[in-house]
Amino acid sequence: MVVELLCCACCCLPVFIPSFSHSFHGKGHLLSSLPLQSHGDAPPGRHLRSLSPPPLHYHLMDLEAGAYQDKAKATVGGAPKCGFQRAASWRTVLTLAYQSLGVVYGDLSTSPLYVYKSTFAEDIHHSETNEEIFGVLSFVFWTLTLVPLLKYVFIVLKADDSGEGGTFALYSLLCRHARLNSLPSCQLADEDLSDYKKDGLQMSPTGTSFSSRLKSSLERYKVLQRFLLVLALIGTCMVIGDGVLTPSLSVFSAVSGLELSMSREQHKYVEVPVACVILIALFALQHYGTHRIGFLFAPVVILWLLCISAIGLYNIFHWNPHVYQALSPYYMYKFLRKTQRQGWMSLGGILLCITGSEAMFADLGHFSQLSIQIAFTTFVYPSLILAYMGQAAYLSKHHLMDSDYQVGFYVSVPEKLRWPVLAIAILAAVVGSQAIITGTFSIIKQCTALGCFPKVKIVHTSSKIHGQIYIPEINWTLMLLCLAVTLGFRDTRRMGNASGLAVITVMLVTTCLMSLVIVLCWNKSILLAVGFVILFGTIEALYFSASLVKFLEGAWVPIALAFIFLIVMCVWHYGTLKKYEYELHNKVPIDWLLSLGPNLGIVRVRGIGLVHTELVSGIPAIFSHFVTNLPAFHQVLVFLCIKSVPVPHVRPEERFLVGRIGPREFRIYRCIVRYGYRDFHKDDMEFEKDLVCSIAEFIRSGNHEVDVDLKDEETMKVVGTCPTQMDGIQVSEVDDQNDGGCPGPSASDHTEIVQVHSSPMKPRRKKRVRFIVPESPEIKVEARDELRELMDAREAGVAYILGHSYVRAKPGSSLFRRAVINVGYDLLRRNCRAPTFDLSMPHESTLEVGMVYPI
Repeated sequence: MVVELLCCACCCLPVFIPSFSHSFHGKGHLLSSLPLQSHGDAPPGRHLRSLSPPPLHYHLMDLEAGAYQDKAKATVGGAPKCGFQRAASWRTVLTLAYQSLGVVYGDLSTSPLYVYKSTFAEDIHHSETNEEIFGVLSFVFWTLTLVPLLKYVFIVLKADDSGEGGTFALYSLLCRHARLNSLPSCQLADEDLSDYKKDGLQMSPTGTSFSSRLKSSLERYKVLQRFLLVLALIGTCMVIGDGVLTPSLSVFSAVSGLELSMSREQHKYVEVPVACVILIALFALQHYGTHRIGFLFAPVVILWLLCISAIGLYNIFHWNPHVYQALSPYYMYKFLRKTQRQGWMSLGGILLCITGSEAMFADLGHFSQLSIQIAFTTFVYPSLILAYMGQAAYLSKHHLMDSDYQVGFYVSVPEKLRWPVLAIAILAAVVGSQAIITGTFSIIKQCTALGCFPKVKIVHTSSKIHGQIYIPEINWTLMLLCLAVTLGFRDTRRMGNASGLAVITVMLVTTCLMSLVIVLCWNKSILLAVGFVILFGTIEALYFSASLVKFLEGAWVPIALAFIFLIVMCVWHYGTLKKYEYELHNKVPIDWLLSLGPNLGIVRVRGIGLVHTELVSGIPAIFSHFVTNLPAFHQVLVFLCIKSVPVPHVRPEERFLVGRIGPREFRIYRCIVRYGYRDFHKDDMEFEKDLVCSIAEFIRSGNHEVDVDLKDEETMKVVGTCPTQMDGIQVSEVDDQNDGGCPGPSASDHTEIVQVHSSPMKPRRKKRVRFIVPESPEIKVEARDELRELMDAREAGVAYILGHSYVRAKPGSSLFRRAVINVGYDLLRRNCRAPTFDLSMPHESTLEVGMVYPI
């Protein structure tokens, strides 16, 4: 056992609480049912229904994603009552549509750089009959129309998870609806969260008979649950692989325009170094955050799309005005009839025209459905079609070229415009790469929150938009892998083969999960789900088979990367699950705690002891080690559990679940802090204040008897953070030397519980704590005494008690389990970051104890 010295030290800045007044309705009410905020000048005894929260009251720990975007979703969803509101809502939507061009469509808009070049690289050749080029154009047109436009824009975008999109959002939506507890710490109380049943999600099997049977099968068979998890992880791993391949392919394709301005001997010595320098600069600038250079993204993409569409129109009218006839599906038939097997293999190059389509769904949380739909249908889609038609029109009149880049993008650009277009293309490639890199950071953060990836350092680069994050370890890993791919392949053909397989695999996973969403969540007919799979699954399976054939020609790279990341995720998830199961099976019974008496058989000293545990019920086994080995313990004990729930965000007013362990005189509480998988965990000194305030509100809200078996979750109360408790108890903490006090609520509306001063040994570190409670309802004497003791403990300081557990396979385990636990999981544990909660603790107030778990 490793024990460090306990020290209690907390020095907080003065907190000024505005005057407010409200009356309470009922006894033991939940703060989650009260209004979020109240005006300071509201008359006593009135509740305000439509309130605007003062922004200064919210600290960084409770910032929710995309307040600006949420406003757009809310205003557009409702029916405005006046012309001014209607104009303002549409102005917001159009602003979001403008911003989405730079964030969402960077990768998709740069695909004309390499589609034709990759398609005609080896498998087929451009002949004078033009059947090949017109067939490829027809494939490109219908692929862009069916997959990004029909599938994603009009269907998949509607399957959002409380405004969030992506593979894990679909998986989370299915888990919540079918009650597939991917996290071992899930509780029934989590289903009462506002976002858990949002958008009309029905938790009871009220759908069709088939959906009810499918739901019961998923809940009954663990193998189906594991298969669903592995399927989601495969899609996630392919997204990470795409984060390696897309920057290499986009940048290398943009730089390849130099080949038209220099000889072949010079070009091969310039192209690769220039691409590597751009990639290194791209990843080196990540730690500044996208918000610092984000204002350039949308103009760059807009300029690029205007450029390629204008060049496309010029080529259409100048070279072949009748190229529009190639949009007929008949040309696809002629193409396959002539090229046969080679034409089927060339589909791997045509597939690249939809790279980046998944970003429309993955980045949904930063925008609204309507803004993404408007941007794609009115600007992106027409620009891409014109660009591909223009290239086809030019190539239909140019057949005799000796160079191997005869069907590349830059050859169709007028010679006088090639250098400006090259510069714009490089900028657009950087923007497209930035989007996939940011998306990779975001999806790894989601995996970490759901216990499927080792904990990594997450740096929030913006204090306003929590989705803008930076992960140093992942950033440098991606950079090294991108450089390795660029130096290893040195041509767009093999890079395209690798990127195409990663992209189409993610789309196949989305199609499979989406079919389940149609049946389980939307309660639609099974025929509709089957039709969805047949239509889009057949198209994607055709492209997938064509990409898989190129396994030895570059397609092995995403498979290898996905396999490595999948092993890491599965090992970490398995080890974490087994560790939690051991703690759950070896928790201390409540009878043992009750037998110790109110003093727990030891001396109780002033202060609050926060015992961090992963358990949401029961007494952790490590607590018995503290009691049996320490001569004293704190007068107030709090078993603190910080967990993630399968929703994107948890509202601040629903942040805490607070309960009591044992009788009132034991002064032992349980506090569960809940975060969504996209919530912002920020190191913040206000966390201690929110925690104490939530316990105080729990004490004030009514009498709660002994929680004997800790299985009845109704004994726990939902309590919000301090800024959301405008009708409840408030905490005021000021320096003790500040005798003038601080302005607080009106004395006529609130009662101040007399403060107890801490020891005068260190006058500079003393502080005064006051609980300010409403006059109504009247607080009982026992509750007042309990609040005074909690206030006294808060003044004495807070100590953090941590248990570090080391997992080992028990003797007699199989070789596979020993390899996974003793080697794989232990290696990941020793090289990953500590939880955010651990990192924010003051070292002088921390006690750590180590234990070995045989599993």
